Amino acid sequence: MRIALGIEYDGSRYCGWQTQPSGCAVQDCLQRALSQIATEPIETQCAGRTDAGVHALEQVVHFDTCAQRPLSAWVRGVNTLLPRSCTVLWAREVPAEFHARFCARGRAYVYVLLNRRERPGLFAEHLGWHHHALDLGRMRQAAQILLGTHDFSAFRAAECQARSPVKTLQRIDIERRGDVFVFHLQADAFLQHMVRNIVGCLVYVGNGTRAIEWLGQVLEGRDRSRGAPTFAAGGLYLAQVEYDAHWGLPQTGAAGARILSRLAPALMDD
Repeated sequence: MRIALGIEYDGSRYCGWQTQPSGCAVQDCLQRALSQIATEPIETQCAGRTDAGVHALEQVVHFDTCAQRPLSAWVRGVNTLLPRSCTVLWAREVPAEFHARFCARGRAYVYVLLNRRERPGLFAEHLGWHHHALDLGRMRQAAQILLGTHDFSAFRAAECQARSPVKTLQRIDIERRGDVFVFHLQADAFLQHMVRNIVGCLVYVGNGTRAIEWLGQVLEGRDRSRGAPTFAAGGLYLAQVEYDAHWGLPQTGAAGARILSRLAPALMDD
């Protein structure tokens, strides 16, 4: 049988999603716990691999097993074996043709950025930071340039393994709550480092280092070297993976993103 899971984790505790020889990845921890419950080796497939330090409000994975277990065992049972920094949110039995990655229709990310002169002392591994004042209006105006279907080569990591750099960015919203900026991005798929590189370029526009029109020039140039440095991993959260309704998955990540956007400023209050 094939089981799908929704996973929440604190990426600062791991070397990324994908399994590593040292066993330091989220996938390693999850597969060890699942294998104990199943009493057989379990291998998982995820909707989107996250880098070291990147968090997830709702990563989606699937695995195949011969073990007959109640769904509660794949949630509460697995959670008793996982580190506190990783939690299974839900479990569903799905058809054999379901694939966490290839059946996904879209993905949404949230980036949380602290904008004040002083670096963060608390929650430093859970947000980005920029010390110069940022102009929300300028960043919002520049962000609209990126909407739609484009070749996002200028925003992909050199080691990105995606077959095509062409993606459709369906949403990019920025809200400000006190000293905290929250970026919401949604697309059919993302390239490696794409969100962090977009945020870096928007910060250059927001602090006046670059003109609003510069972002369009970077996009059209398709040259990563023309963009801003990649922003810190700690502020990035995989918020939601979207699937067709007929798969019957809970998809609770949108609620998590709303909670995060309201919680982050409260954490920064003096």
